[in-house]
Amino acid sequence: MAIQTVGIVGAGSMGSGIANLAASAGYQVILRDVEEQFIESGLSRIDKFMSKSVEKEKITVDEKQKVIGRIKTTTDIEDLKYADIVIEAIIEDMDAKKSVFAELDRVISENVILVTNTSSLSITEIANATARTDRVAGMHFFNPAQLMKLVEIVRGYNTSDTTVEELQGFAKSLSKEPVVVNKDVPGFIVNRIMVPQFIEAIKLVEEGVASPEDIDKAVTLGLNYPMGPFTLQDYAGVDIGYYVMEYMADEFNDTRFAPPMLMKQMMRAGRIGKKSGAGFYDYE
Repeated sequence: MAIQTVGIVGAGSMGSGIANLAASAGYQVILRDVEEQFIESGLSRIDKFMSKSVEKEKITVDEKQKVIGRIKTTTDIEDLKYADIVIEAIIEDMDAKKSVFAELDRVISENVILVTNTSSLSITEIANATARTDRVAGMHFFNPAQLMKLVEIVRGYNTSDTTVEELQGFAKSLSKEPVVVNKDVPGFIVNRIMVPQFIEAIKLVEEGVASPEDIDKAVTLGLNYPMGPFTLQDYAGVDIGYYVMEYMADEFNDTRFAPPMLMKQMMRAGRIGKKSGAGFYDYE
């Protein structure tokens, strides 16, 4: 079916970014979160991002207003019944995601694709909360969604070829470059490669080999990465990385993916992560 209206569950940094992206591509957007304050924060992030684009003369004030005008907000999940595709972008918690997907399955028509923006969790397990496992897939956007070109399209065990093809077309309509992850494995492609790099970087600090600053400098200058592992972890959220490591270690039954002891101690002490709002550089 032709996609005209995009539903998004979660108005956090990823959800609001995807909403901004879809509206900029000409789609009507329904942005839903559980409380009005979260929606207001999401709209504020969108306004701030687009205001910078106006300042840089990438868009006009009129274009900005037209994009924002395409975004409708709600706290009622029933309003998503008008969407042609729904993208979930809430916290990386399996039970929370399954609960949302069960609700969405009840609300929206049976031919609508349900997508999760998870960066690592099992698409198959999330899909099993619905009666449409062939129409559920992962669509992992990267932060900030408006700028990062890659989208990982992830098959669940029962995801149909048609669903994958439709999502590839949708990603391209957003000016993204899709890659297809053919097996539902923890971490997909990017996190499967990136998480071990994070772990080794933390171990280098743990062992006293080098400081986070020098490790970041070595990686950016030696490997030509745009940012080092500690800068990237602080930007993406250390707590998110921590839980991804724990999930991957458990799913693979492989301690190679387990969070290093230094990271565990820092998280337990509340020195980094969501509670403190701090990252590795703040910890120093």
